[in-house]
Amino acid sequence: MQPRRSKLLFVCSRNRWRSPTAERVFAHSPAFEVRARGLSASAARRLSISDVAWADVIFVMESDHKRQLVRLFRGELAGRPVHVLNIPDDYQFMDPELVDLLTAGVEAALGPLGPASGGPTE
Repeated sequence: MQPRRSKLLFVCSRNRWRSPTAERVFAHSPAFEVRARGLSASAARRLSISDVAWADVIFVMESDHKRQLVRLFRGELAGRPVHVLNIPDDYQFMDPELVDLLTAGVEAALGPLGPASGGPTE
């Protein structure tokens, strides 16, 4: 029997660059299930109550995202840690610096990630 995979939810504004990059980076990890969503009405994939309820751990890119998340989904957040990664909207999809920042932020919250967790192999 395989251990249960942690469900990671990555949230940014428009779900175009930062959270989709995080989803791609960790998508093939045997340790995680991953979703990426946005808070804006113009988000490619907008965050819903079911996304928040699905998640074990939530990562937001900016402090303002956490404030919006708490305002919109306070009840659904009960018992779910929310980590602010402090990554500004300055990066394109799969920018190597963005990948490094995402990996470092997830490691800071969850512990070291090896190749089996979807972290970088270099």
